[in-house]
Amino acid sequence: MLDQVKALTFDVFGTVVDWRGSITREGEALARTKNIHGVDWAKFAEAWRALYQPMMQEVRSGRRPWTKLDDLHRMNLDRVLRDFSITGLSEPEIDHLNHVWHRLDPWPDVVAGLTRLKRKYILATLSNGNVALMVNMAKRAGLPWDVILGAEIARAYKPQPEAYLRSAEFLGLRPDECMMVAAHNSDHEAANALGFHNAFVPRPTEYGPGQTKDVTPSRAWDVVAKDFGELADRLGC
Repeated sequence: MLDQVKALTFDVFGTVVDWRGSITREGEALARTKNIHGVDWAKFAEAWRALYQPMMQEVRSGRRPWTKLDDLHRMNLDRVLRDFSITGLSEPEIDHLNHVWHRLDPWPDVVAGLTRLKRKYILATLSNGNVALMVNMAKRAGLPWDVILGAEIARAYKPQPEAYLRSAEFLGLRPDECMMVAAHNSDHEAANALGFHNAFVPRPTEYGPGQTKDVTPSRAWDVVAKDFGELADRLGC
């Protein structure tokens, strides 16, 4: 059944890169530079991320016109800075912090695993991140994508069907020739309903040591692998 798969399409935030650890690291560095005290930067990262889905829903619902993720992140950042009583940052400093999403670190298994998978499959992002964000992240982290696809190209945020279907269409492939690789069961539910195959790679510390969501597959997905190295093994790469 998996012999027909030609492309692997990847969720990125959480599956490929560690947003919580990366934002915490940069926040702590900023605090040392700007003499900011009393901020739990892991909680800051979680609070910023918690606004991600609600803000995208504003776009999905039509209440807000199409807006790229960088701009949604900035609106959310302004709110989180207020909520954490962080003041004294210049506009360039706030802009730099907002672009931390371009500088997220990959999980340790990612680059080697993607390099192996690339020998056999087309590797494409299928992320809600905008193109510039994905390109800058890839250049910094050495992520060997063949193509950047996803929300900005499709003009639709996951889990809207267009995000998945248009990504497959841009590759000239049917949905059943694509495999969604993600750490989130909801992503798989949406992609699978449209005909995608599914590889579940859990990231049990994406939200920190107390994470309870997405630590196990919600269904018997085509492949369940502990990391990208095992995924490459399972797919014969």
